[in-house]
Amino acid sequence: MTHSRADIDGQLPLPPATFHVLMALAAGERHGYGIIQDVETATEGDLRLSAGTLYRTLQRLAERGLIVESSARVIRALDDPRRRYYRITAFGTAVARAEALRMTRMVRLARATGLAPEAT
Repeated sequence: MTHSRADIDGQLPLPPATFHVLMALAAGERHGYGIIQDVETATEGDLRLSAGTLYRTLQRLAERGLIVESSARVIRALDDPRRRYYRITAFGTAVARAEALRMTRMVRLARATGLAPEAT
């Protein structure tokens, strides 16, 4: 299924937790606790997702077609069968890229107006 630019733009802007979940899944399939750990590490502890926030976010992302639940397991014998794994869809990747581009443009504007420091 191909999504139009309007479909993608209609998802923006993304809440920070949503964007971070998509970024975690862009690196590969993850289970919920793995996503929580990835987001905390990537944000150097600035964003700590509670289980409630994570699972509400995952539900919304799945309803919007940005992620799907996966049946893949790294090593089935060593994995907890209660874990649910998620992966980003092509549409989810397109939306995350569009959000990254939107934020890049915002930072560029902030730098041009003196509101943000130049990159080092």
